[in-house]
Amino acid sequence: MKKHIVLLPGDGIGPEVTKAAKQVLEAVAGRYQHTFTFESHDIGGAAIDQHETPLPEDTVEACKKADGVFLGAVGGPKWDQLPGHMRPEKGLLGIRKQLGLFANLRPVQAFQQLLHASPLKEEVVAGSDLLIVRELTGGLYFGEPRERRDNGQSVVDTLSYKRSEIERIVEKAFESAQVRRKHVTSVDKANVLESSRMWREVVEEKKADYPDVEVEHMLVDAAAMRLVTNPSSFDVIVTENMFGDILSDEASVLTGSLGMLPSASVRQDGVGLYEPVHGSAPDIAGENKANPLASILSVAMMLKHSFGMHEEAETVEAAVHEVLHSGFHTADLQLKDGVEVSGSQMASKVIEQISANDTTENIMRCYV
Repeated sequence: MKKHIVLLPGDGIGPEVTKAAKQVLEAVAGRYQHTFTFESHDIGGAAIDQHETPLPEDTVEACKKADGVFLGAVGGPKWDQLPGHMRPEKGLLGIRKQLGLFANLRPVQAFQQLLHASPLKEEVVAGSDLLIVRELTGGLYFGEPRERRDNGQSVVDTLSYKRSEIERIVEKAFESAQVRRKHVTSVDKANVLESSRMWREVVEEKKADYPDVEVEHMLVDAAAMRLVTNPSSFDVIVTENMFGDILSDEASVLTGSLGMLPSASVRQDGVGLYEPVHGSAPDIAGENKANPLASILSVAMMLKHSFGMHEEAETVEAAVHEVLHSGFHTADLQLKDGVEVSGSQMASKVIEQISANDTTENIMRCYV
């Protein structure tokens, strides 16, 4: 199979983790006889420096033609004093909008070797394996009007959703649950917000199309509490934009390191943008300390969600588990009795596992 991938290295450690992601994709292509082609473009601060805009038009056009897009990271203090429309983060928001990416997928999995690093007790976080499906293009962040009134003494923000916007994100959640443990928790604030009442109506309507999936409704404050008291009780969480933004950041601390968290932003035809959750970490840029595992796991999501390559995705995930099981870690992880390696060495260890004949056979052992 042939796929074309656009790489957006971005800023800080972005180029380092993007390099690791590309190497892993090349290893997968070699093992499974695929052909992956690549081209790189600027975004964020790097684009501002080179093109005086955080999102050049040629970057947008290249991404629109790609089968998948991988983003490293954007931002850094170098550009903090620029006006809002010129901030590096505008590049990320802009490419999501240009590509019509409406669903953010944020998996959070507790790795057995890293339970000690979680701020929660090991017995609380153990077994956690959840997916947050967040609506990405509507809600409070995009509603109009948004303005200050009465000479700055009052302010208005508008939360707006179309039924069709809710329907497509709910369908994505149900589809995701069908290939997981068949349980959806729909999070809203239906006791207060009219938008949440419509949200709950849509979920109730759509569940008839997915009779094999169990549905649970939960208010957002209760969901926030359960995430830190019983995270393993969740399978798929689906929610609107702002709630999803907050809950996914809360859930990100479960693993003990942002360096382990991948994410995807996708549209209905499967094309998506994949990126690690962590930031650009300019303080360690160029020092070969960046943990590439979140980027590598983001590659696994690309293989699964955009390319339909499920076996290949499982091979990448199993390789990550096997490397951690063997005790290798970057500086941010601090495995007990482990061996610290550089970012590039960690990527090489994963690639060795991908290329090994017995990687797939190790999947069950690595996930225990």
